[in-house]
Amino acid sequence: MTLQEGRALSKAVTARAPASRRPLRLGFGNWLLPLYAIIAFVFLLIPIAYTFAFSFNDSVKSNIVWRGFTFDKWLNVCDQIQVCVAFGNSLIIGISATIAATVLGTMIAIALVRYRFRFRSGISLLLFLPMATPEVVLGAGLAAEFLAAGVQKGLGTIIIAHTMFCVSFVVVTVKARVSTLDPALEEAGRDLYGSPNQVFWRITFPLLLPGIIAAALLSFALSFDDFIITNFNAGTTSTFPKYIYVSAARGIPAEANVIASAVFILAIVLVLISQVSSAMKRKRLAAATE
Repeated sequence: MTLQEGRALSKAVTARAPASRRPLRLGFGNWLLPLYAIIAFVFLLIPIAYTFAFSFNDSVKSNIVWRGFTFDKWLNVCDQIQVCVAFGNSLIIGISATIAATVLGTMIAIALVRYRFRFRSGISLLLFLPMATPEVVLGAGLAAEFLAAGVQKGLGTIIIAHTMFCVSFVVVTVKARVSTLDPALEEAGRDLYGSPNQVFWRITFPLLLPGIIAAALLSFALSFDDFIITNFNAGTTSTFPKYIYVSAARGIPAEANVIASAVFILAIVLVLISQVSSAMKRKRLAAATE
């Protein structure tokens, strides 16, 4: 073996050496990114931690100063009747607007992807306008329309307003799902003498269901959390975000913090259940294919 061949062999062995034998280099970026992630995580969790902690505050009229720990606010959350009324209104509005927006948005998404008709591209563009329009402009415009039509503002006008801006998000979400479907699956159903209704409900709808559920959850979250459009079109009707805004000046009641904390915990539990369920399904599929 020549000297040149020996050097080449030595370089090859060094390149194939396990990573554990290589010297560990700690650079500026190695600790900067984790530090940034920790700071961002803490910054996001501070308001949530404050809300959760002050849901146990033994407050009377104001919930700004800590007065002691108690479970009474969690056990008697409806002692502040306005909190429960506002929360109930937000649930009714969110569920109603979600159902209406999901049904309409799903049908529009299927039509835009599967059918060719005049002004199709224009309709697709117009559907993005509610998402791009500032909520102040959108809420004020809707309020002016209801006023011109002589419609009394209340629960119904809020549901109409929320349905209008939620439809756009449903269309965008479901449209992406429809675009990924394989038409051969539906053609196979028709080849097996399935009627259009049977093909839709047994093939198309189950394949679209994950996208529809995601769109519905997004719509409910947007509707339940909305304040600006709601404030323009609510009249005397109180919703949970409106109640929080009005109460913020004197300190949000601990009962409102209880409901907010419960909603947050419920959302975390649902996400964990979904992730665990997905992981178990992937594990079963992987075991079945082995």
